[in-house]
Amino acid sequence: MMNEQSHGAEPAEVVDDRWASDTIADFLRQVGLPYIALNPGASFRGLHDSLVNHLGDSDPSMLMCLHEEHAVALAHGYAKVTEEPLAVALHSNVGLMHASMALFNAWADRVPMLVIGAAGPMDAAKRRPWIDWIHTTADQAALVRSFIKWDDQPLSLEATVESLARAWDITRTPPHAPTYVVLDSDVQEQRLTSSVSLPTVSTGKFRDLPIPSQDSLHRASEVLGGAEQPVVLMGRVGRGEKAWDDRVRLVEALGAKVITDLKVGAAFPSSHPAHVAGPGFFLGSEAQRVLSQSDAVLALDWVDLAGTLAQAPTKSARTIVSATQDTQLHNGWSKDHQARPDVAITLPTTPDIAVEQLLEVVHIRPNSTRQADDFVSLPQAYDDDTRLNLGGLARVLRSQTAKLDVCLVRLPLGWDGDDWDFNHPLDFLGYDGGGGIGSGPGMLVGAALALRGKDRLPIAVLGDGDYLMGAQALWTAARYDIPLLAVVANNRSYFNDEVHQERVAHARGRDASLRWIGQRIDDPAPDLAALARAMGLEGIGPVTELDALPSAVNQALELLLAGRPTVLDVVVEAGYSTAMTTGLVRSAPVE
Repeated sequence: MMNEQSHGAEPAEVVDDRWASDTIADFLRQVGLPYIALNPGASFRGLHDSLVNHLGDSDPSMLMCLHEEHAVALAHGYAKVTEEPLAVALHSNVGLMHASMALFNAWADRVPMLVIGAAGPMDAAKRRPWIDWIHTTADQAALVRSFIKWDDQPLSLEATVESLARAWDITRTPPHAPTYVVLDSDVQEQRLTSSVSLPTVSTGKFRDLPIPSQDSLHRASEVLGGAEQPVVLMGRVGRGEKAWDDRVRLVEALGAKVITDLKVGAAFPSSHPAHVAGPGFFLGSEAQRVLSQSDAVLALDWVDLAGTLAQAPTKSARTIVSATQDTQLHNGWSKDHQARPDVAITLPTTPDIAVEQLLEVVHIRPNSTRQADDFVSLPQAYDDDTRLNLGGLARVLRSQTAKLDVCLVRLPLGWDGDDWDFNHPLDFLGYDGGGGIGSGPGMLVGAALALRGKDRLPIAVLGDGDYLMGAQALWTAARYDIPLLAVVANNRSYFNDEVHQERVAHARGRDASLRWIGQRIDDPAPDLAALARAMGLEGIGPVTELDALPSAVNQALELLLAGRPTVLDVVVEAGYSTAMTTGLVRSAPVE
């Protein structure tokens, strides 16, 4: 990661500009953006020309996408690896409407992103007939203001570069979320008669962040250090290796047990004896048991803390310590803040800083016998039959990649968390935040872009519904030679909804065997590998038998190692892990 560096300590004058959009492009280069993802649009044609003819399509380089939603998803995936923002350009109000779902995902997943919108001239006298009128809105950002961090619609070049600088600062300041600046098309295309100074900016991650008060830290230390059965809930934490090691050190100092969550990226080594078996998208049975016995909980920006604690009630007193800045983003429109937790001590900082600070003050009680080695995870249980299900797919994929460093960019809802150990912060990147189906392919491309040229191989296990909604995002990987492997766990159904329909039918005493109607992606079954080949990727499959899977995976890995973006279609039985099924049962209607 880059350290925070200031650029433009003395305001830099741009002396050769002829067009306003050249200055905007210079700003994007100044902040060190390597790429800008976009689907072309006339509302930012001035900026587009400047990126090409003024900057030479370099620093930032354009990444052409086939849909605005995929451009945002790409930047989302990139940020999940690097923790730094990319730029995205969206065409007017129509492009923003296309991108809105992906923006909500990025908001709910708390990732940084500099999003640049555009509009037809705000001066009505300068609008072209018809098209400029329907592509101009009085308050464009109102479409998404409830799930972005900050926005502006400046009306001069000087105001535009200042707004971009502010948006850049705000998106990079935790808690992260996208920011949005609308460029007026007329401003972009103004010929300049004098130079315009660029604002002073910084790049990289902020080094100076809020820290908790010493009083709160010491109270948290006393609660956690004095607990008999402390538990750490590992939520949205950083990808850095030092922060990873710090979390391990803190857990071992406390003698705590650790619960992780497949909704977020890898946060703690799942092979560690303190790790509780059964991580998933819902709280598993072993995690419920451990959490219900806890007397102190440290939540590190845990997603849905109150909902999780409610799944594991305790008969004795339990003190909650929460390290998060998330309340700064909560608003009345989106309920992604979840239920309000009953927290005794709040550490209003990032989880990484909270852990770093706690390590300085935590003390283990004298004569304490609580050690992490006392906590042994349950053994992994696998089916030993010949069925090709998600468990079988996981076993084969893990076996064939055993000697490779893999980054699992995405896993499907039915995945069993015990099927794959995570022992590095880039072993797994988590879900998409907002549950927006169709995000997986674009996020895979963005993560693979961030990992390109590195030793870690980007692999995503996608559901077939997710793949089919977002498959055209993979064209960008073919266009820009971004190696990746998308393994489609193809159950030929929107199976999550089949399960919901079955629950409703049972609750109402109706025919649950009809749950598949309106859900199956079959008759005809789409040729997923052919779809990949049609866009310039490698396509393998469909694989329908377990004994044919190892050779297919090897073929796909050989292509990935050779630098080719590849899709492997694996037809699996429909089914969910125990934790996922339990979670769905809890949320189902009852008689």
